[in-house]
Amino acid sequence: MSPTGPAGRPRVAFVVNGAAGSAMGERAAAFAARLAGAYDIRLVHRDARTLGAVRRMLRAVFAFRPAACYVFDLAAAGVAVAGLAKHLTGARFVVDTGDAVVELGRALGRGRLGMLATRALEAYALRAAARVVVRGSYHRRLLAGRGVRAVFIPDGVDVDRFAPKEPPPAADGPRPLVVGMVGSSVWVPTRNTCYGMELIEVVRRLRDRLPIRGVFIGDGSGIDMLKTRCREYGIADRVEFPGRIPYDELPGWLRQFDICLSTQTDDVIGWVRTTGKLPLYLAGGRFILASRVGEAARVLPPEMLVEFHGPVDPDYPARLAERVVELVARGTDFSYRPECVALAREHFDYDRLAGRVAGVLADVLGRRRNGSPTRPEDRPCGPTGPESGRNGEKASIPDTVPGVSLR
Repeated sequence: MSPTGPAGRPRVAFVVNGAAGSAMGERAAAFAARLAGAYDIRLVHRDARTLGAVRRMLRAVFAFRPAACYVFDLAAAGVAVAGLAKHLTGARFVVDTGDAVVELGRALGRGRLGMLATRALEAYALRAAARVVVRGSYHRRLLAGRGVRAVFIPDGVDVDRFAPKEPPPAADGPRPLVVGMVGSSVWVPTRNTCYGMELIEVVRRLRDRLPIRGVFIGDGSGIDMLKTRCREYGIADRVEFPGRIPYDELPGWLRQFDICLSTQTDDVIGWVRTTGKLPLYLAGGRFILASRVGEAARVLPPEMLVEFHGPVDPDYPARLAERVVELVARGTDFSYRPECVALAREHFDYDRLAGRVAGVLADVLGRRRNGSPTRPEDRPCGPTGPESGRNGEKASIPDTVPGVSLR
């Protein structure tokens, strides 16, 4: 079978470490829809964490016989499938990663063998991939310090799916302030916490000062602990856990939020991420309170940033709660933020990001013409490059974070 389709378009397998409705499934589908005119793309999902699922992925890829594989997330199943295709058929592959997997594995408490496997997986993927795509601009700098050249393509959003067609009507009468989060809450045993704990703490601290309620959309191993903490604090009736919501229903839920929380830790784990929820919040026109870390520090205005110190910051919830009080006291409009939608279009719209993916695939497949201009995402970092902050100023990305140096 030829590595090109019937119309002469190169065959590319999008190998997704997740199901069709997962975050990576949505990212892959968004790029596939926008690149269909140039490439014959087949989506291959890992629908379960079983050996049988990996075998199904292998059969799908080898039946398709692509010229290249684009692997979404640096995880064992997808990298193994793409690696076998490379070594058995010559198909080159791209790895698209949003995490510092070794540091994350350490934080999750993986044992010695698990850490050895994680290090081996990362080392192989970075060595064997024809191109590496990272979803955080700091991650690109971190890998450059290791001699790995990467392309920055952040987490994205289909802005038109999330942005209101017109400003939502004002609420009828007074109602509680709704503070919400979306994501997976994974219990981190080495830090005795999980994503979402800051939401619970904010509601606890403000329950007697403001009419407030919290909403956490998502699942994960930390949800039971969050619910337990709510019962211990006596705020179980103030925090809602609707579970995982289908992607198409998220815009409606986000419009109920007055403030969206986006927290990343001030360490290499937090700095390498965009976090896929930040683009969603922006596209929905929501007010955001984020830790001053990673891509949030690069794109959000100062009023939406809260200091976070180190891998664990026990004082962060108090700072977050006081910022909420300040915002309410000065009459901040939480109903709709068109400037946030504009930021989503500028930095995270899939319509823009798809062009970067097309450039990566053109390079990998040797289709770029001689003399073509250098792509913006490959220019050196600096005040006018892709890591620029708002209004062209130098982005606030440190030379060091706890435990890691770029020197």
